[in-house]
Amino acid sequence: MRTGMLLTSALAALALASGARAGEPASAITIDKQKAVAASLPMADRQDFDFAEQGFLGTRADPLIKREDGQPAWNLAAYDFLKGPAPATANPSLWRQAQLLSKHGLFKVSDRVYQVRGFDISNITFVRGDTGWIIIDPLTMKETARAALDLVDQKLGKLPVKAVIYTHSHSDHFGGVRGVVDEADVKAGKVAIVAPEGFMKEVAAENILAGNAMSRRAQYQFGIMLPTGPQGQITSGIGQAIAKGSITLIPPTVTVDHTGQELTLDGVKIRFQYTPSTEAPAEMNLYFPDLRILDMAENANVSMHNILTPRGALVRDSKAWADDLTESLRLFGDVSDTMITSHGWPRFGGAVVKDFLADHRDAYKYLHDQTVRLMNLGLTGDEIAARIELPPALAKDWFNRGYYGSMSFNSRAVYQRYMGWYDANPAHLAPAPPADAGKRYVEAMGGAAKVKALAKAAADKGDYAWAATLLNHAVMADADDKEAKTLLASAYDQMGYQSENSLWRNIYLTGADELRGGVRKLPASLTPLDMIAALDSAMIFDVLSVRLNPDKAKDARLRIVFVFPDRNERFLVEVRNGVLVAQPSQGGEQADATLTVARPLFLESLFQGKSLVPKILIGEVKLEGDRAALGRMTGWFDTFPTDFPIVTRPQ
Repeated sequence: MRTGMLLTSALAALALASGARAGEPASAITIDKQKAVAASLPMADRQDFDFAEQGFLGTRADPLIKREDGQPAWNLAAYDFLKGPAPATANPSLWRQAQLLSKHGLFKVSDRVYQVRGFDISNITFVRGDTGWIIIDPLTMKETARAALDLVDQKLGKLPVKAVIYTHSHSDHFGGVRGVVDEADVKAGKVAIVAPEGFMKEVAAENILAGNAMSRRAQYQFGIMLPTGPQGQITSGIGQAIAKGSITLIPPTVTVDHTGQELTLDGVKIRFQYTPSTEAPAEMNLYFPDLRILDMAENANVSMHNILTPRGALVRDSKAWADDLTESLRLFGDVSDTMITSHGWPRFGGAVVKDFLADHRDAYKYLHDQTVRLMNLGLTGDEIAARIELPPALAKDWFNRGYYGSMSFNSRAVYQRYMGWYDANPAHLAPAPPADAGKRYVEAMGGAAKVKALAKAAADKGDYAWAATLLNHAVMADADDKEAKTLLASAYDQMGYQSENSLWRNIYLTGADELRGGVRKLPASLTPLDMIAALDSAMIFDVLSVRLNPDKAKDARLRIVFVFPDRNERFLVEVRNGVLVAQPSQGGEQADATLTVARPLFLESLFQGKSLVPKILIGEVKLEGDRAALGRMTGWFDTFPTDFPIVTRPQ
């Protein structure tokens, strides 16, 4: 998963503001579709269940993992409802996947390798070294990682942590690090922190500038505002949900920068495959030659993954992903008896591992190659998405099904990577904004009453997607049309219930929830400074530059010098022509004011709202020159809302 989870995870810590908003029951058409799906799948195949249960050693007695404030960070019992058969409000294939993902506790993979699964959206792996533990991917939150280590201590005996490995630059694979190690031990050389080349850059850079928009959309993707349950969120396809605790980060001390690089950590030999530009821009796979165990990080999963995550991000390189899986197969396919990953459950047996790698590779290769082939035949992204599907030989594999990513969404992403959003049709050069288009469509179709009648007729036939398209225009045209919103919510309910893809389900049901009761108001959340501090100072000013509102700044010109004495850094920040430009300075420049402040205090002021005025008054922070200049500049910045509308638009 991606670094944008930094803000997503902060949102996950927030409780539902006003309780669940009841959706519709499954329609007769949905019930029939669910039965047909169940009949079409090999539901008697139990291999995944056997693998997911193998080596179970126990779990926590108390299902609640709590934060320091006493509120729950994680509830192991939240998905107990999955123990029964699939209800009509859930796709039976997705229900099966959710049942597998809901298993939690400590599992023995081999004599020296253990995993705690189900304590967060990802897995944490413990490798027994000569004197202590090597921990791989310490979850998203300090609290859940600490609970996982406590369970290991309880079941296997307390040992020191000798090394931590971050497989890639997404926060669900490093955010809990302070729950398992003390930074003082890292600085003292007692604990090594290993990560791929580019890790810190990607942690700092990825999604920061667009973080507010991404986090809002992530509420839809992960169903953050939905209750768990048969009519709500039933996992995220590769894990349950995002925990509600404290994201932390300790920078790496050892870097892996090429395939074939080897390290021996606490007596355990590890061989690395460096895989940038795959599931993450900085990622690596691990192989333990003495144990014949392969760790594929998040480059191989229990579902097709996303080439473009629905919450928004840069498009991933599906060709590089497939090519690196080919390399994994060549390097490790014949020498691995067991495969573990950062999400889901292990696979046991050399033939099983090799077949998995080959078929999973083929799925991504097929996605890429056939999208590009159809693109070159003149099809647009939407046309390709409507046509492309895996051949039966690949679609039969549970791990290639679309519980997290999907062929249709991913094919659009491949098209976008090569061609961009524009499909070359002149009519699409300058599409109208949704509200304007909605009004024109409704008028052209004969008015809102006619649109709603057409939508009802479509829904009665089970054509919920067309009903939703019609009703979306009606709602965009008039956000006060309660009947249209109710009908659209009902269509989204049925589309969510029928979806095999967990993210699509979450998106549909979150849309329905907002149509029924409006956007849930979120209290302010604190941005984790551990990761903000990873930004270089120039990037901090990039964050400020995208908040500058030119309507507020107008034609003003202002120059302020920011001095960070603790880092021996000095920046000249200039506002002119409605833009903010920051550049390193050597001194001697003309400026309206100079602010000298320790960078941590500056970050607290910027991201946690702590005023610098008391520090200025006691001399801890120095403001020279025009003392009103800083106030003028900060007055030009926008505060981004966390609750902007999605299924409706401002009128």
